[in-house]
Amino acid sequence: MAISTASVNILGVGVHSVDMRAALNLAHDAIETRSRGYMCFTGVHGIMEAQRDVRLREALNNAMMNLPDGMPTVWTGRIRGHKQMGRVFGPDFMLNFCAESVQRGYTHFLYGGAPGVAAALRENLLARFPGLRIVGTFTPPFRELNESEERELVELLATLRPDCLWVGLSTPKQERFMSRYVDRTQATLMLGVGAAFDYHTGRIKDAPEWVKNSGLQWVHRLIQEPKRLWKRYLVNNPMFVLNLVSQLAGLRMYPPPHRRAESRTQSEWSSQ
Repeated sequence: MAISTASVNILGVGVHSVDMRAALNLAHDAIETRSRGYMCFTGVHGIMEAQRDVRLREALNNAMMNLPDGMPTVWTGRIRGHKQMGRVFGPDFMLNFCAESVQRGYTHFLYGGAPGVAAALRENLLARFPGLRIVGTFTPPFRELNESEERELVELLATLRPDCLWVGLSTPKQERFMSRYVDRTQATLMLGVGAAFDYHTGRIKDAPEWVKNSGLQWVHRLIQEPKRLWKRYLVNNPMFVLNLVSQLAGLRMYPPPHRRAESRTQSEWSSQ
């Protein structure tokens, strides 16, 4: 599927200049036209991890869509002239898309989470959206799949052929997973929504809208999981600001991202 939406070069990672409505429409188009690919939801954490992880950077830049999951990515895009750019928060996108998919009859598969989480998510989504078609779940181990597990997953997806494969792993695991398996499964669209599995099963408490819109959701998350997230936010966030200021001031150049998709051209990227 050719996607002409412009993208913003943020530290060498291309983030698409869209808002929630545009992202939902693009996902619908992908499924309706059977255009296989994967969508990433990327904020500061993913962009900073991509500075150290070439595989992750390639996975992000090869995505069908790399969506602005955090407000800093949105603000950066707007500074660069993309005034229409809006936040596409993965957990919110998941709820919106599930609601809209009921009438369209899409099928869904849930992959990820700790033991029991995908099954609990399935029940919660079915209760919230009567008529939603969730055809299966799969809880992977906390490591890469071995040969037997991989074969089981591929065969299961070949049988079910879901329209949407929701991937609830952490970054960079979910991006690597989607990049590796996008051509090996029979799912049409893979969506890496990370903590959405925990949000929608009550394991993580969502922040109020004003907190999300102010760019302070990281504080809300840090309060809930300080031991696990302190380094992500207290180290990555200041480094992101320093690197971004250097890029915007022209003190450091980040080459425009290159994609495998033949529908992309260099002119579609904003590399200022």
